[in-house]
This record gives sequence, structure tokens and C-alpha cells, in this order.
Amino acid sequence: MLKKAVFFLLGAALWAAMAAGWCAGAENRGAKDIVIHAGYRGDVHFPHWQHQELVKDCQVCHSLIPRSAGSIERLKEAGMLGNKVVMNTICLKCHRDRRQAGKPSGPIACSGCHKR
Repeated sequence: MLKKAVFFLLGAALWAAMAAGWCAGAENRGAKDIVIHAGYRGDVHFPHWQHQELVKDCQVCHSLIPRSAGSIERLKEAGMLGNKVVMNTICLKCHRDRRQAGKPSGPIACSGCHKR
């Protein structure tokens, strides 16, 4: 009887841990789409979930940008992130690398991302 109770409790604990992990994964996806206020060229409407599906490794972007809403604007205001840094070090590099490898890629021209 004790063995059954132990197995039941272990099974319940494992199920709860897996359920919590699944829920946490869904919560940590961030916004589906993000609007980045990007100066005179116009805002960038960034399809966040689409990039998550393609890139897979969050640290590609989030090693430079914290995982919180408005972090780019806050870093710019604090003088910790210069204009075009994100675009040149992350966006354009990835788009160009993917295009050169013959894979689908995002735009390379400014007007491809910036919308007035």
C-alpha cells in the first residue's frame, strides 16, 4: 500500500512539474508582435513570435536587449544603447547571413522594417 502511495505522489509531482513547465513556456514567449519606436524613419513592427520560431535561441537578441517591454527605449534614454546598434549588430547581420545561405530572410533595406 505504501509503494502505491509513493508512486502516486511521485507521479502527481512529475505531472505538476511538467504542467508548470508548459505553462511557463507559454508565458515566457513575450508579445506576439512588438512595435519599436525608431525615430524619424518610422516605427518597426517586429513579429516577435515569428522570429522566435526561426531563431530558436533567445540569447541571440536578448544578450543585448533585456526581456522586458520597453527595454530598447529605456536603454536608449539611459544612453546605454546607441541608434542603429540593434539593427546593425543583430537584425541586418542575421537577415544578410540567411539570405547569403539561400534561406528565407527579412528585409535589408531600411524601408522594409521601418514604417511611417
